[in-house]
Amino acid sequence: MTLTHPSSIPRWLVTAIVVLIAGAGVTALPIEASSHEDKKPAAGEAHAHDLSDIWAIARGGQLYDNWAVVLEKDLPRETHPAYPAVGKKKGAATWRCKECHGWDYKGAKGAYGKGSSHYTGIKGLRDMVGMKPERIHAIIMDDTHRYTEDMLPHSAMEKLAMFVSLGQIDMDEFIDRETKKSRGDPHQGAAYFQTICAVCHGFDGKAMNFGNEEEPEFVGTVANENPWELLHKIRFGQPGVGMISLMALDVRDLADILAYAQTLPEK
Repeated sequence: MTLTHPSSIPRWLVTAIVVLIAGAGVTALPIEASSHEDKKPAAGEAHAHDLSDIWAIARGGQLYDNWAVVLEKDLPRETHPAYPAVGKKKGAATWRCKECHGWDYKGAKGAYGKGSSHYTGIKGLRDMVGMKPERIHAIIMDDTHRYTEDMLPHSAMEKLAMFVSLGQIDMDEFIDRETKKSRGDPHQGAAYFQTICAVCHGFDGKAMNFGNEEEPEFVGTVANENPWELLHKIRFGQPGVGMISLMALDVRDLADILAYAQTLPEK
């Protein structure tokens, strides 16, 4: 019998095997794959995370998305006191971090700029990259943001702060702002999607309908209409469900997945 040396195994296959084994609760030994040995961290990406912090940062990314769902709580019903009058949202939605700072973390200078239905004029979070989480924690609780420990326990605020400091990326490096197209390779992304994502979403991305029969919304829909949101969720997972975080992968691999998702049916 001829054994295949690990270095000849495609990196996407190694990743898929490790992810699926991890999802089954089995600890796998690391396998060295050399197909992308020359891959370096993407420019603008936060420094390599301590492995013990990855779960905390990923959890923080979900809290940024919708902290109430993550913590199994209800969002406040009243509009956030700091939500600008120029904004078009009201009530609970105004308490989600992403609603003001955007899926691309650039606030008024990003996809939630003028002309967007989510425009508030509020700045993004990019200048907080690398800031001490303790300082971010204090900002979350200040008189502007008004989050209390009754809303987000201390441990949750710590994880949210770690995401803001260590988990952000410059999405303009991976998504063209004008066309909304991923800068990734859909052919590379197909291998990841079909061995990981398709388990739940189906090979055509239509196994889950996030909308309804009249106005369906599938993976392909979100990928093309709001690629920043999908890339965030690919990295950190979907709050309240079993969608796994793929943050351990290089962001360019995730941009490949996004590129492939943009080829899937939108309806």
